[in-house]
Amino acid sequence: MKTATKPPHPAELTKEAFGKIAPFWPLKNLIAVNPLQGLEDRPIEEALKAGAASFQQADLPEEMLAVNRETIKWLQAFFDQGQATIAMPLRSQGLYAAWKQLAVHDSKLHGHNKDKQARLKALPESAEEAAADCLNRLGIEDDELATFATLMLTTLPGWAAYVKYRTEWAGLEADHAHPVTQTDYLAMRLVITSLLWPEAQGLLQWHAKALKKAEKAESPLVKMQAAEKGYRKPLLDKLAAQPIKPAHAPKAQMVFCIDVRSEPFRRALESTGDYQTLGFAGFFGVPVKITDAVTGDTHASCPVLLTPKHEVVESPCCCGHEELHAQRQGHERLSGFKRLYQSVKYTFTTPFALVEAMGMASGVWMGLRSLAPQAATKLRTAASGMIRKPAEVEPSLDSISTAEQCAYAEGALRTMGLTRHFAPVVVFCGHGSTTQNNAYATALDCGACGGRHGASNARILAGIMNRAEVRSHLAKQGIEIPEGTRFYAAEHNTTTDEVTLFCDANDAAIQKLREDLEKARQINSAERLKQMNVKNGNAHHAWLRAQDWAQVRPEWGLARNAAFIVAPRDITAGVNLEGRCFLHSYDYTQDSEGRALTVILTAPMVVAEWINTQYLFSTLDNVAYGGGSKITKNITGKMGIMQGNASDLMTGLPLQSVHLSDEEAYHEPQRLMAVVYAPRAMLDSIIQAQAVLQKLFGNGWVQLACIEPDDRTTYYLNRDLTWKPAL
Repeated sequence: MKTATKPPHPAELTKEAFGKIAPFWPLKNLIAVNPLQGLEDRPIEEALKAGAASFQQADLPEEMLAVNRETIKWLQAFFDQGQATIAMPLRSQGLYAAWKQLAVHDSKLHGHNKDKQARLKALPESAEEAAADCLNRLGIEDDELATFATLMLTTLPGWAAYVKYRTEWAGLEADHAHPVTQTDYLAMRLVITSLLWPEAQGLLQWHAKALKKAEKAESPLVKMQAAEKGYRKPLLDKLAAQPIKPAHAPKAQMVFCIDVRSEPFRRALESTGDYQTLGFAGFFGVPVKITDAVTGDTHASCPVLLTPKHEVVESPCCCGHEELHAQRQGHERLSGFKRLYQSVKYTFTTPFALVEAMGMASGVWMGLRSLAPQAATKLRTAASGMIRKPAEVEPSLDSISTAEQCAYAEGALRTMGLTRHFAPVVVFCGHGSTTQNNAYATALDCGACGGRHGASNARILAGIMNRAEVRSHLAKQGIEIPEGTRFYAAEHNTTTDEVTLFCDANDAAIQKLREDLEKARQINSAERLKQMNVKNGNAHHAWLRAQDWAQVRPEWGLARNAAFIVAPRDITAGVNLEGRCFLHSYDYTQDSEGRALTVILTAPMVVAEWINTQYLFSTLDNVAYGGGSKITKNITGKMGIMQGNASDLMTGLPLQSVHLSDEEAYHEPQRLMAVVYAPRAMLDSIIQAQAVLQKLFGNGWVQLACIEPDDRTTYYLNRDLTWKPAL
């Protein structure tokens, strides 16, 4: 006799269903995410099949497509961030509460059917009650409730992903003026479904067929493994053969982000003189919230895996109270003009008047931007009067205690192995990008920190390192920084290859560094442009691509990323890694307890896996997992991309970021290989203590490789977490 079980509560169903969904960050702070993040607890073979059945089905039932159209309409209105001329009313009450009061006026939902109208008027106040009522009306059996609730999300996964972000990852936006809960979203989906498709239990049979279809289809893992086989062993052989050179103090040391785009630039800079480059996570180990003293804008400036611990205010250098007040007034006037322009632009009738009034000026401006972008850039900068160079801004360190500053300084230096042989000039170099008319701009800035440029964090850590109290503490801990060593900040523009050194000094060493950074820019620009089929390209061509408002491919971003290397620079300096590797500096001899390596593998490497899988899946299926073509996209609500006027939110990278053409891919889909130059025994102890590493390595999402320092033998970690020689 079958034992009766209590059906799961709607809150439990919601939690389980959203567990299968990866979050999607809005356009203003895009984050790279594995679209199958909710399936990472499964072996990748199983996850690929489950993902195909859940997210890659192009033949949804017509009734479900109708449900989606009506859902999208309401979600666009609710989540709009200022694009709509007339805002949806009642949003401050939350998604379900606002929708419940307005839905009765939507004839698309009730079709003037009195019974349906009565149902909408009588909807429960609680979203949980509404969800439970709809599941009962639809006749879903208790043992199928969890599957059906999940299908309510996976049949419109992009919008569900944005709800996941808003409810679990929004951070500084947690107190958003338009609140939403996951149960709100599920309840609204269920109510609309029960109204438009009373026989929606048929979705379960449709899904069962999709699962069988996915089981029979050839797994994309076959092609991925072929690419991995051709790349991994040759790379390991080259790395294992590199000698460790005697350490010395170079002319200058530059610490770059681990971003794959830093690798070719580092190589180019090292070719110009006696420079040592190092790799470190681009927030430089300082988890902060940055507030602009002029604009009042606040944002987290650290990976989303971390919570900011300090608020740092950035003010214009040497700016008194009156000057600061004047800049704030100027910013308010400029912001007011922008709001007025947008209001006129998007209102029903005023766009015609706007065209009449500004058509000639807009035409001249578009022509100038197209034919003389350099002049247009100068005009835009001069006209705003509010654009400050990062060098003209200084952070306040008041919110970070001296003890905390000492900890950040020591942690950063020990993690990357920079504890001796300091150069007279040490530069922390963040990165960002510059593009025009690019909805995916923040995806090119940083795939981990929400599109935030790294200059702020670089300035903060440089300021900390130059403090006498911090250096005194470091000396007591065995890290002697010469009195003549100065720390500076810089920022690498990955689109133009310009490196801005935030330094007022102009001595011979700084001047020589600036000259060599310009040489490196020319070298790297020419190398990058070859990958874009630009012959005889130079830094000016790269700058033009960044200024071209019609350019769909200003740079390749992190395309073709394939490996995450944790090792001293000597292991990688003699190898052309082709901009395919994340490089994190590390010296296991200075990390006897493995603490630094634990941090590297559980934070930067995890972020690298997110980036790797985002590019991988955006290439495998650019419709289901990517962003579709830039040419046919539409921005909705200033927060996401749709194809056409009412599609699901497109959560991945656009076609042009991973493909050379509609048919030919540029990114080579393969899983990340993490290469660590350290003893296997150290790695074993770390993996045994870290569940996230057991999941990623054990389920096949990341391949771990080890180069044993003593004999340079290379090993792969098996899925059962044992080792085998890399043959």
